[in-house]
Amino acid sequence: MSHSPIKVVFFDAAGTLFHVKGSVADVYLQHATHYGVVDSPEIRDAIAQAFISAFNQAPPPIFAVSQPEKLRQCERLWWFDIVHAVFYRVGMFEGFDEYFDEVFEAFGGGSHWTVDPALVPLLRELKGLGYELGIISNFDTRLFTILDELSLRPLFDSVTISSLVQAVKPAGKIFRYALNEHAIDPHEAVHVGDSLKEDWEGATNAGLHGVLLNSKGEQRGEAVSIQSFQELPAILAGISEDS
Repeated sequence: MSHSPIKVVFFDAAGTLFHVKGSVADVYLQHATHYGVVDSPEIRDAIAQAFISAFNQAPPPIFAVSQPEKLRQCERLWWFDIVHAVFYRVGMFEGFDEYFDEVFEAFGGGSHWTVDPALVPLLRELKGLGYELGIISNFDTRLFTILDELSLRPLFDSVTISSLVQAVKPAGKIFRYALNEHAIDPHEAVHVGDSLKEDWEGATNAGLHGVLLNSKGEQRGEAVSIQSFQELPAILAGISEDS
């Protein structure tokens, strides 16, 4: 670690540290079949497209409340609107409220998420090298349970989420909050994530070193990118004081 000025390595959560098993559409449809929705490739594709549209059109998950119970209610309502919008497009069915309860709870635990086998060894390696580890995520408070059930939470020194900070990536506010948790300056941190806009651009605009997890190896402009976690230690070691 003496070769690098980096003190903290931050990670995005969903899409970086862990991924949905299959797809969001798979999970939605798996639970919807209990309510009479017929499983078919056409319905699966329709749900996938409707989810992308509904998610992209949703307002940022920023809520003007701080009490834990009220915050959880706001998070739940935010997701209710998205899932409702999905099936408004695809086809509504009886028992939707109960269906939503099932889906919301399903994504709030570890059973529908999977972790790259290379991740935990990497995190332990980074801890062994003396780096502090943190998470900066636009996820909601269910993230803490997910991290617990995936056995990831003990590896991190801080967890910063948008609904608690009242800011979402790529806004600088959420990155500054995370930096303050470690009492460091922006140039002393790296943020790793799978979104060019939210993670790489957000981090670099806030003064951090951004690293894009680009598993498909696509050309992504000037972004510093890695295709696998195993490449990260070399990236960290190569960051100089003048970078």
